[in-house]
Amino acid sequence: MLYQPKIFVIILNWNGKEDTCQCLNSVQAIEYSNYEVVVVDNGSQDDSVCTFKDKFPKVFVLETGQNLGYAGGNNQGITYALEHGADHIFILNNDAIVDPNILNSFVEAIEKYPDAGILGAKIYQANEPNKIWFAGGTWLPEKAEFTHIGWGHDDGPSWSQVQETDYACGCALFVKAEVFRKIGLLETKFFLTWEESDFCYRARRCGYKCLLVPNAHVWHKVSASFKGGEAGLIHKYFMTRNQLLWIERNQSVSERIRIYQKIITPKVKRYIRILLSPKSDSKSKLYSRVHLTAIKDYFFRNFGDCPSWIRCN
Repeated sequence: MLYQPKIFVIILNWNGKEDTCQCLNSVQAIEYSNYEVVVVDNGSQDDSVCTFKDKFPKVFVLETGQNLGYAGGNNQGITYALEHGADHIFILNNDAIVDPNILNSFVEAIEKYPDAGILGAKIYQANEPNKIWFAGGTWLPEKAEFTHIGWGHDDGPSWSQVQETDYACGCALFVKAEVFRKIGLLETKFFLTWEESDFCYRARRCGYKCLLVPNAHVWHKVSASFKGGEAGLIHKYFMTRNQLLWIERNQSVSERIRIYQKIITPKVKRYIRILLSPKSDSKSKLYSRVHLTAIKDYFFRNFGDCPSWIRCN
């Protein structure tokens, strides 16, 4: 490859220095010469910033001074990259490890498919290195949710072809800089979760394809940034509230009405029934309270971070 486009790798950190250091070690081994690394520190309260500056002097550390969430924090890094001549931007979770050839794989794909604006990596589970976590995403209208293609399967020929995908996972999101310049940045209302699928749908409506690049490999410590992982209250809150926001922004009025009637309303009734039932255990009641709070916050337009009581539980 004679010409190498300028790529900025954006890594968001929030009190996660150990994971971020492991991520940076893998990024520094990337076999591509024309790239820069930006760590956006989202107001960490540990010694993350000092650690990064000491161990990785070539990495630019951008400090936000507060927790802006996934969307807001990454937007800071994206803006910096755009202002400094980025051709492409690679948004990478701090709890991920990359293959050394990942940027070459993305650039080769973007040159082969010029109508693509967003590329996603094939993502494996960190604790089972050959087990797929994400090989594309599909919107399931009957459930009003996305599913990961290939999830739980061992890698193999079935997951080896470049293909269009409804969205690319925000864990490893490679984007042409021109896409950000044309459609704008990530929507900060989401704060955490659903923002990358919203961005992909906006890009697709503007004519950009979203592709899964199977030769771009990432290993992900799934939900390491969530207290309690995918079973935790924080994850449940954001998935519930932001699902509603995503539907509002990306589905037709008739489809929204169908989803509210067939999916959302029965869920709300079930949460209320659990919360009021004397037979329900305390854990079920707490989960129901979280879901109902998320739904209430959506309808009352309370976006941004989750309520402090959810973070404390």
